[in-house]
Amino acid sequence: MSNPPDPLVAELIAIVGATYVLTDDAATARYVGDWRRKYPGAARAVVRPASTAEVSRVVAACAAKQVAVVPQGGNTGLVGGSTPDASRSEVLLSLDRMSAIRRVDPLDNSMTLEAGCTVLAAQEAAAAQGRLFPLSLASEGSATVGGVVSTNAGGEQVLRYGNTRDLTLGLEVVLADGRVLDALGALRKDNTGYDLKQLFIGGEGTLGIVTAATFKLFAQPTQVVTAWVAVRDPQAAVELLALLGAAVGERVTAFELVGRQALDQVLAHGTPGMRDPLAGGYGWAVLLDVSETSTRMDPAPAVEDVLGQAIEQGLVLDAVLARSSQQSHDLWALREHVPEAQRLEGPSIKHDISVAVSRIPEFIDEAGAALQALLPGVRVVCFGHVGDGNLHYNQSKPAGMSDSDFLRHEDAIHDTVHEITARLQGSISAEHGIGRLKQAAFLQHKAPVALELMARIKRAIDPANTFNPGRVLPRALPVPKPVP
Repeated sequence: MSNPPDPLVAELIAIVGATYVLTDDAATARYVGDWRRKYPGAARAVVRPASTAEVSRVVAACAAKQVAVVPQGGNTGLVGGSTPDASRSEVLLSLDRMSAIRRVDPLDNSMTLEAGCTVLAAQEAAAAQGRLFPLSLASEGSATVGGVVSTNAGGEQVLRYGNTRDLTLGLEVVLADGRVLDALGALRKDNTGYDLKQLFIGGEGTLGIVTAATFKLFAQPTQVVTAWVAVRDPQAAVELLALLGAAVGERVTAFELVGRQALDQVLAHGTPGMRDPLAGGYGWAVLLDVSETSTRMDPAPAVEDVLGQAIEQGLVLDAVLARSSQQSHDLWALREHVPEAQRLEGPSIKHDISVAVSRIPEFIDEAGAALQALLPGVRVVCFGHVGDGNLHYNQSKPAGMSDSDFLRHEDAIHDTVHEITARLQGSISAEHGIGRLKQAAFLQHKAPVALELMARIKRAIDPANTFNPGRVLPRALPVPKPVP
C-alpha cells in the first residue's frame, strides 16, 4: 500500500510547481549531503522557489505546520550548516533558481543580486560595468550570494576590502512568519535605529532567509604586483607585512601564508606543470598581491624595495615577482589548490581559527608543539590569510598510520587547537561559521553572556525555531536568566 500524500508537499507544489519540489532520493541527493560528506541527511522535501514571494509563501506554509526549514545556497559550506539532518522531518529550501542580477550602478558603486547568484557571476557583472566586486573564494564558481552573507565569508582580499559584513549595504530577508524585511537600500550612512541587516549577516540562516543583497563595488585595479616570497619563519612573515604596509599602505590586497607541508601536498597532487616557484629548502612562503587603481602610479618599485630590505634584514630568503598575468595566475593556483590537494592526500582534521596578527607566530609554535606531543609525526597543513589573522590550520595523518587510527585522535586534536586559540584570545571560527561541526567548541569557548544574548535574539526573531534548528545554537536553547 502506498503512503498517503503529504499535505505539506502538496501545498509546496501549489506554490512553486511540481517540477521544483523534490522528494525522490535520487533527485534530492545533491542537496542533502554536505561537501565534506560528514553529515549525510534526508529531507522531507527539497523546494526550489523562483522569487522572494514564493520563498515567503513556502516559509509561511512550513511555519504553519511547525516544520523546520533549512536554507541552502551553493552547498559549499564546511561546517554542516546548510543540509538537513537524517530525520526526513526538515524541508530544505534551495535558492539556486534565484540568481538574477537586479541592478549594477557604477556611479553609486553598488549592485543588488539575488541570493542564488554565484560569487563568480557577481564578479563578472561588476567587471562588465568597469567595477570590482572584491569577494574572492576558492569556491566562488558555486558559492552563492545568500550563502556568503549568511556565513559572513571572508576570502583572499579581506585585508584590503573587508569580509562580507563590510561589503554589504543592504539585505532582503524572509522572516520566520513569512513576512519580508526589505532593507536593500544602497545607503552608506543610515543612522535610524538598529542596523538590522547585521543580525542576518553571519547568522547561518538561523534568523531569516536572505533572498537578495546589495553590495559595495570598487574601482578595478589597473596594476597588480604578485610575489611568492620564501620567509625565514612565521614571525618574519608578520614583520614583512608591517614593512609592506608602511611602504604602500592599503594597496596590500592579499597576504597569504603557505607552510611547506601545504605546498608539498599541492606539488604532489596538483595539475601537471605546477612547480615550486623558488629553489627548495624553505619552510614558509608568503603569497602577496599589491594592487593600484591609478594608471599614474606603479607599485612594483616599492614592493621590490621592501623585499630587498627584508632580505638584508634576514626576514626573506628569496622571492619571485610575477611578470605577467599568467605567472600571477600560476602562483595563485598553488595557494588555491591547497584544500583539494589535502583532500586527495587523505583524511584531514580542519580548523579555521583567527588570532591577532601579532600572535600568529606564537599560535603556530605552541599549537605545533602540542600536536606533536599528542600525536608524534602528525603533519600540520598551515595556510591562510595571515594579513587578517585567519589561519586554516589543518592536520594530515602521520606517515604509515591508518585513516581510522588517525581519526580516533580528532576530538583531542580539536580540543588542543581550540584551547590554544582561546587562550590567545582568538576565535575558533574565522570565516567558516559554526554549523553543527563546531557547536560544542562554540558553546565551550564563547562567553556565557554572549551565548545568552544570542539565544534571546533567536527566540525573539524565530520563536518557533523554524530556521535551521540545531545549527550554531543547540536545538534546545538555554533558558535565559531573568532580566533584573
